Amino acid sequence: MAGLDEAPGGSLPELPDEGGLSERPLIVQSDGTLLLEVSSPVAAAARDALCCFAQLERSPEYMHTYRISALSLWNAAAAGVPLPWIERVLKRFSRYPVPELVSRDLREQFSRFGRTRLKRWDGRYLLLEVEDPAVRLELERLPELAPLWAGEAGEGLLVAAEARGALKKALVRHGWPAEDLCGYSAGEPLELRLLETTRSGEPFSLRQYQREAAAAFHAGGGPRGGAGVVVLPCGAGKTIVGLAAMECVKMSTLILSTNTVAVHQWRDEILDRTGLDATQIGEYTGQRKEVRPVTIATYQMLTYRESREGPFEHLELLRRAQWGLIIYDEVHMLPAPVFRATAEIQVRRRLGLTATLVREDGREDDVFALIGPKRYEVPWKVLEHKGYIAQATCCEVRVAMSESLRMEHALAPRRDRFRLAAENPKKVHLVEELIENNPDDQILVIGQYVAQLEEVAGHLKLPLITGKTPTRERERLYDEFRSGRLRVLVVSKVANFAIDLPDASLAIQISGTFGSRQEEAQRLGRILRPKTRAARFYSIVSRDSAEQEFAAKRQLFLVEQGYRYRIVDWGA
Repeated sequence: MAGLDEAPGGSLPELPDEGGLSERPLIVQSDGTLLLEVSSPVAAAARDALCCFAQLERSPEYMHTYRISALSLWNAAAAGVPLPWIERVLKRFSRYPVPELVSRDLREQFSRFGRTRLKRWDGRYLLLEVEDPAVRLELERLPELAPLWAGEAGEGLLVAAEARGALKKALVRHGWPAEDLCGYSAGEPLELRLLETTRSGEPFSLRQYQREAAAAFHAGGGPRGGAGVVVLPCGAGKTIVGLAAMECVKMSTLILSTNTVAVHQWRDEILDRTGLDATQIGEYTGQRKEVRPVTIATYQMLTYRESREGPFEHLELLRRAQWGLIIYDEVHMLPAPVFRATAEIQVRRRLGLTATLVREDGREDDVFALIGPKRYEVPWKVLEHKGYIAQATCCEVRVAMSESLRMEHALAPRRDRFRLAAENPKKVHLVEELIENNPDDQILVIGQYVAQLEEVAGHLKLPLITGKTPTRERERLYDEFRSGRLRVLVVSKVANFAIDLPDASLAIQISGTFGSRQEEAQRLGRILRPKTRAARFYSIVSRDSAEQEFAAKRQLFLVEQGYRYRIVDWGA
């Protein structure tokens, strides 16, 4: 990308000259928090740089708070972000000298990635190289790691090959992430090539960032590639990155996705853009159980069991020896049983695709250890400026509660207040007004609670998709929406992920999952496909309620990406 400095894992934002920083917007505090004054003319440049190695924690109107964590630094190191560049960012934007304690901790945590290296020893064992004798002694004596050690060799410790995943998880937990250089076993060969013209007759080529993302993951086929996560906005073509990775690897591939509709979308993209035919692609869902050179399954299918105590009947699909590559679509949604199984199959190449590495269960470290570190990321606003995703504006519309609902909300137990506010009946009338006032938009009305969605759909006589809607009916309604025969569609959280609705230009969120940052990002992503119209995202929130508090948390990730929420009081 023009104007960007190249880095092994992608591109780094260009830093302004020091002469143009008369008002430096950043305050670096000794506890590791970073305060960014958003009114500064270079605040956007600082934000883009901070996103490469820090995470936004709070975003009030005038001063945003970031934090540098061990995991954010390890991901930066794995993605090829140089430590001197990080130090230059802090020095360049900081209003005051960077505290020495912060500089020292920064260098210490950054250097921890790669100070332990995992390599092949022989067919049965792996070698964990630990050059620092003190670190080696510390790891040897950790009670959690002691059962894994199988002996010593030179400056390293031996571990059974099948303990590869368990060791990596434990090392991350104890602050010594290993660089995994063991390589991968060969799956069954698969000759796959991307077409220059799709089967539907459209010219096709990879965008530059898609090519860079696949190359960063593959790393020329060497031991430093083959496992990791690519982070791109919804609508930026993560599926295409997956196909490019498959072309690099050229081996049988298992693709895991969120639902049957997404499975069918993956199948259609593969058929349209590669030389594979339908006989080489299998669907492994509740409807079919086909295992072929490219097999597409749902997480729900892999984690199905007849009873709570029963076995996961289909998880064995993940362990089949034929796979040379496993693609985890929407990797931030990975369920715990799939995490456990992934720990057992570290010999397979693994690509995670997601719009945000945020996990509301706090298991980002498991993604790092078991799928791999972040290999590539492009800020959302960068792709918006390039025209690869739609320009979008976000608006939080606050709605008053009736006096009776306010009293019920005030007297309710804390755990019940959010839902009471989220299901505010006045929201139905605002939805109706927004639909009437935007007659030229294709509109998605998205919510969490089925009863509320049924009320909206019934009042406005609109079609509704929930988890109970049969797959065939879902696909029919999605097709009608894509074709323009259907202008407004009401959807539950089943539409949060991996649903391609390119002409949707307005999303109205009437309720969500508490303070879920990744859900907010995914829902905005439903309207980010490039189009002639600007995309608009309305989040309807009950004023002076528990829902309003959670809304501020939901917006954090998108604010970090450069989006701003305009606050509007409806009816005020």
